[in-house]
Amino acid sequence: MPKPHHAFLKARTGLLALVALSLALGAGPALAAKAVDPKVSSIVPADAAALGFDPAKLDVARQALKADVASGKIVGAYLLVGRHGKVAFQEGFGVQGPGQATPVSDETIFRVFSMTKPVVTVTAMTLVEQGKLDLDAPVSKYLPEYANLRVWQADGSSVPATRPMLVRNLMSHTSGLIYGFIQPTTPISKAWAAGGEGRDDLTARDYARLIAKLPLRTEPGTAWYYSHSTDVLGAVVEVAGGKPLDVLVRERVTGPLGMTDTAFWQPEARRARFAEPKAVGSFYDYAKPTPYLSGGGGMSSTAEDYLRFVLMLEGDGQYKGVRIIKPETLARMRQDETTPAMRAAGLFFPGPGMGFGLGFSLVNDDTVQRPGKGAFSWWGIAGTEFWVDPKNDVVMVFMIQSRELAMEYQRRNRAWIYDALVK
Repeated sequence: MPKPHHAFLKARTGLLALVALSLALGAGPALAAKAVDPKVSSIVPADAAALGFDPAKLDVARQALKADVASGKIVGAYLLVGRHGKVAFQEGFGVQGPGQATPVSDETIFRVFSMTKPVVTVTAMTLVEQGKLDLDAPVSKYLPEYANLRVWQADGSSVPATRPMLVRNLMSHTSGLIYGFIQPTTPISKAWAAGGEGRDDLTARDYARLIAKLPLRTEPGTAWYYSHSTDVLGAVVEVAGGKPLDVLVRERVTGPLGMTDTAFWQPEARRARFAEPKAVGSFYDYAKPTPYLSGGGGMSSTAEDYLRFVLMLEGDGQYKGVRIIKPETLARMRQDETTPAMRAAGLFFPGPGMGFGLGFSLVNDDTVQRPGKGAFSWWGIAGTEFWVDPKNDVVMVFMIQSRELAMEYQRRNRAWIYDALVK
């Protein structure tokens, strides 16, 4: 649960956020009444055994994370496991950063990096519901410069793309775009670096213009490559929604859910709550904004805040009576956009038994993946992760700032949680 001073800050900032939300949308008190109360924590503890978990087996996770802190392997982390809308396990481990004394709590602010992607994609889907955005439209309908894309060739040249890049290709990472850092020594990645991929002095719209000039790795819709797709989607959202990305996310998702500590940039006054990795300075400073709002990885949040988003997904698009998207919209997001051929043609690191929908990875075969079939999730490069498992009605939020251990904790969390799920 939030500490008293954090609860006070959340209540105060929450009230301001609700007022701002009402003003931004030109609405009166009735709109604010539709927002979830930020003063009431999303964390509702319940007896683990009553929720179907073996407490002794959940304690394996507790002791392992404590040992990782004690050995110096990690500075701190936070693990939350829920079922049936309640929380069976929630605990912070270690401290917020090197040399700090403040323990990790559900109010500690973490850089969630690519866990921004589902939030921005849900924001985009609210525009789809309103008819302002078309999943099957070419991206060029919203960003004209995407009408003349080119595809990289083995000899270093490029040829005109023969297929249009669709909006849903951006959401599913089947656009042909790349992240240069994944294979930094390849010729195409070097070309992207030379073309300005790493710039953060541009707005989302101007960054999308820059990306449009760079060669695609493959024809759109033919292969899965993790990429700047959701960054470009952020620019599409701005055009379709007619407002800056951060405003649209706040109006349509984080504001209504009472996620008052989730933002692209944090105020300096919250610095005492920032989590830091072992190597201080290895990630961006939360409170020093650049012009760039990265729809693919620019947000930070708390476990308590992000759980609100996760519980909304668990609730088929609704949390505490506040509907963000329709059940059928979420069902569309959970349709696999990939095929075996598309996964084989790219670098499909979600792994065997997995697919990818609109903003989430999907479990297609739970004989090779621990979360139940139909589970959907994503993670961030600093190791943060969430999942929603409708088959077993299990949710998880994990927060850490340790890029090098991200994949390890994905494996360990699955083992800890599903070993403990006994009924």
